[in-house]
Amino acid sequence: MKSAAVVAVIAVAVALQMTLARFTVGGRWVFDLVLVAVVFVALRWGPTAGAVGGTIGGLLQDALGGTTVGVGGLAKTIVGFAAGVIGSQFIVTRPVPRMLLVAGATVAARVVVLALRGLIDLSWPEVSWTGMLTETALNALVAFLVFQGAESVPAMIRRRPLQRASFRTRRW
Repeated sequence: MKSAAVVAVIAVAVALQMTLARFTVGGRWVFDLVLVAVVFVALRWGPTAGAVGGTIGGLLQDALGGTTVGVGGLAKTIVGFAAGVIGSQFIVTRPVPRMLLVAGATVAARVVVLALRGLIDLSWPEVSWTGMLTETALNALVAFLVFQGAESVPAMIRRRPLQRASFRTRRW
């Protein structure tokens, strides 16, 4: 069940990311829903699930995004595993620590991608610090919405009163 849930969360994130692909600036994502999903999976189900989710999500995103396949997958695998370890060692249940974890994961993933591309091209790629900070802030905001929604929607469904439309339960 856990593996199906991990694949489902990552698949929804990849589908949303590709659907919202028109919101790019200079060919770069303005936000990374797949990374947010990887951190979500890592915090919810642990480091192994985070690594598997990062691998699947990163490879799919690389393949569909037209970049070097494997670079984003490796970066998201490392970040997913690290987020899972941090989540298992520290209490990361409040919104601010989760947002900080996603912000740190965004910067770490971007640095790993830049380093790998630098090794592949044998030159350090140009870094847009404004773009990185914008992506970090937007990912943290999206993470806040995703984590709050994942907690509040099931609670709202449980609190909703059951409506019975049966005539047998009515007394005339």
